[in-house]
Amino acid sequence: MSGFLAGLLVAVLPLLGAGFWLGRRTARPAGLAGLGSPVEHATFETLHTASLATPPLRAGLTEEAAGKSARKLRSLLGTDALCLTDRAQVLAWDGAGAHHRAEIMERLAGPLDTGRGEAFPLTCDTPDCTVRWAVVAPLTVDDRVHGALVACAPRESAVLVRAAGEVARWVSVQLELADLDQSRTRLIEAEIRALRAQISPHFIFNSLAVIASFVRTDPERARELLLEFADFTRYSFRRHGDFTTLADELHAIDHYLALVRARFGDRLAVTLQIAPEVLPVALPFLCLQPLVENAVKHGLEGKADTCHIQITAQDTGAEALVVIEDDGAGMDPDLLRRILAREVSPTGGIGLSNVDDRLRQVYGDDHGLVIETAVGAGMKITVRLPKYQPGVHLAGRLTPK
Repeated sequence: MSGFLAGLLVAVLPLLGAGFWLGRRTARPAGLAGLGSPVEHATFETLHTASLATPPLRAGLTEEAAGKSARKLRSLLGTDALCLTDRAQVLAWDGAGAHHRAEIMERLAGPLDTGRGEAFPLTCDTPDCTVRWAVVAPLTVDDRVHGALVACAPRESAVLVRAAGEVARWVSVQLELADLDQSRTRLIEAEIRALRAQISPHFIFNSLAVIASFVRTDPERARELLLEFADFTRYSFRRHGDFTTLADELHAIDHYLALVRARFGDRLAVTLQIAPEVLPVALPFLCLQPLVENAVKHGLEGKADTCHIQITAQDTGAEALVVIEDDGAGMDPDLLRRILAREVSPTGGIGLSNVDDRLRQVYGDDHGLVIETAVGAGMKITVRLPKYQPGVHLAGRLTPK
């Protein structure tokens, strides 16, 4: 019996070993072996390589971006060489045959003008050069040809022609997204400039007039107000960053209100209730100050008695909830809707529509201004600020994007 068991073990052990090895390969595969069939492996590798090439391309068709993307794109196509060009020069070349740069640029005139791909043989006197054929696929953004993707191979290939065209279309989509990002940035900068321009000359003149009135009667008070004015204008016209903190925005509002109080005295009463934990929250620059200015304007308009403004900022978990409320003249809701839609120009500037647009651009349409108002019923403006939002970070600080 012992001999039989020994023989059985000798026969079974190799099978167990093979089963154990196969189980290990199935349960904990090395590399990509656990992703399924060879087709699935290839799909994963293709998507992974494409994802690695994406971030540089989102900066636009620049020499730096092309240099970072060319190798990944060549790996995606499996060619001997690949280059990315703009309309004037080769931005990046990866692989063999870099001495063909000049020849390729000479042959690009037609594809760059027509926007149609082309394949052509390359002339080469170098015996060991593997680059003998080039496939050109234009890169277009908004129907304008910005450059070309050129894949080089040892021989003509219909498969490469089609593959290069598909990759070029994918690259063009990334460049179009980069163009949209840049347009969005330019739009935000233009809107910030518009907000700065909106700072009423009347407010500036009135503030300086109030300061001047205290120069003789109360020099110390004049000095304090002058410092408030300097701090407010310094913040409003700063030139770094699209975003600020809630604390900095509230400080600017405090400077603004100090100047308004100096002019209107007891006619303006302001209450602030700010949760300390929301002070570091980042938000678009000059986002709340125009709302407070709107509250002051509509709160004092047509009133002889005291205008009350309440500013609160609460922590609601994932968001900071900021509410600015006044008991002033209010507004017809239909007129407000038309102002936010930019169908009519408000008498007080572009503050509300500007802020509403920027909040929607940064956080999405569900984070626009929520305004409750009626004629004679005051106005309540609610702003929801996510504590963490991709792309919202302060200049000079490292925040995951």
